[in-house]
Amino acid sequence: MALTPQNSEAFMREVDDAVRQDQLVTFWQRFGRWILGAVIVGLAAFGGWLYWQHYSKTQSQAVSERMDGVLVAAMGGGTPDAKELETLTKASQPGYRASALLVQAGVASRKGDTKGAAKMFAAIAADTSLDQPYRDLALIRQTALEFESLKPQQVVDRLKPLAVEGAPWFGSAGELVAIAYMKMNKTDLAGPMFAAMAKDANVPQSIRSRARQMAGLMGIDAVEIPAETTEG
Repeated sequence: MALTPQNSEAFMREVDDAVRQDQLVTFWQRFGRWILGAVIVGLAAFGGWLYWQHYSKTQSQAVSERMDGVLVAAMGGGTPDAKELETLTKASQPGYRASALLVQAGVASRKGDTKGAAKMFAAIAADTSLDQPYRDLALIRQTALEFESLKPQQVVDRLKPLAVEGAPWFGSAGELVAIAYMKMNKTDLAGPMFAAMAKDANVPQSIRSRARQMAGLMGIDAVEIPAETTEG
């Protein structure tokens, strides 16, 4: 019996479906195991990534809490637990590691081990794996400890790049550089630097007060001029 156009079309669809199904079965038999393996590996990798994110976060929180304890002890004039501090100096997070190293060197300095502390600060300043602000601070602390044993020009050479108005460490580095200039009888350089520090609102108040006094001794007016106010 001849097929009608409608029956013929339905028959062809069934044939196409059967062919596609057969192709899928053949494809799955050949590659299904590999596809399934890839999916499992992908899910495992994604799960591992999620776990690592969670682990890193919890680890960071744990290290942060331990670091807080160390800083509270150090800033309070006490001595942090030596073993805890040593552990933190090996933390995988560069920021915590740098902070712990700075505290460790500071503790050594407080105990009177000036040479040992200076050596620790020098190592931090030379550690390129740490962020630059930590390294700059370490260089300033190292120079402060070694100041009397250094030639004034050595102090200037070390810290002049940091003793720039508007720079983060302008006050700390600028004070040492200005004193070095005084030792070299270069009051024409020391005076303006003291005056600039005295007028810089970003410089710590204690340094600004000293700088204002030093500038005044050199005959330089470092008194801030209040901003003019306009009346409405």
